[in-house]
Formats: sequence, structure tokens, C-alpha cells
Amino acid sequence: MKDINIFIVTGRMTRDAELKYTNSGTAVLNGSLAYSRSIKKGDQWEDKSCYIEFTIWGRRGESLKNYLVKGQQVTVSGELDFETWENKEGQKRSRHKLIVQDIRLMGGKKEGGYTPKETATDDGFEDDIPF
Repeated sequence: MKDINIFIVTGRMTRDAELKYTNSGTAVLNGSLAYSRSIKKGDQWEDKSCYIEFTIWGRRGESLKNYLVKGQQVTVSGELDFETWENKEGQKRSRHKLIVQDIRLMGGKKEGGYTPKETATDDGFEDDIPF
């Protein structure tokens, strides 16, 4: 029986997503989200910033590259992966990384930028709205 590995988070892009390709030509889109959670310190609640790196594979990554820009709010879900490596100085490093299975653009950047309405096409549905 497999364990359940689902991670869902809403946050803001910390930088523009970066699109690369593997040697075999598969698209790999990498990005980073910042999100906050509240922690209690004494009698006060404080927001703590947290960060998670993510990867989107294939055509979905290619199509989302221009929308995943710094400040964009998104909700992502997928599986957490644990990566380990050695840096140039020989130090061992590790991190959790989210392999995205689903993503939702939640609205615009804090100061302007993309919003879902700006990219909507005129498909004629507005004529069907009775108000």
C-alpha cells in the first residue's frame, strides 16, 4: 500500500519562473513560492514566511512560463520530493521540492500585472448572461 503524498499551498511567486529543457527535450519549469503561517510567541501571534521550490514538467510548464512571474499569487498541489546534493565546496545540501500536478492562478500581482480577466478571450458567453 502506498503512502499519501499531497501538498497544497497558496502563495506568491518569489521570482519569475525559469524554463529549461532536459537533454531529451522535455520542458522543466522551476519556480519558488513564499507563503506565511501564524505561530504563537508568548501571548502574540506572528506571521512566519516559508518558502517552497517547485517544478512543472512538460507542456504545462511551457504554457505557464509567462504567467508565473514574481508576485503572482498561485495555488499549487502535488507531491513533495526530497532532494540531496553536494555544492561546489563539497557540503551536503537538501531540500523539499514540490512536483506540481495542479496549479491555479489566483489573481494579479500585488501591484498590477496579470489577472485572469486580462487574458480571457471573447467566447460570446457574456451575451448569454441575463443581467
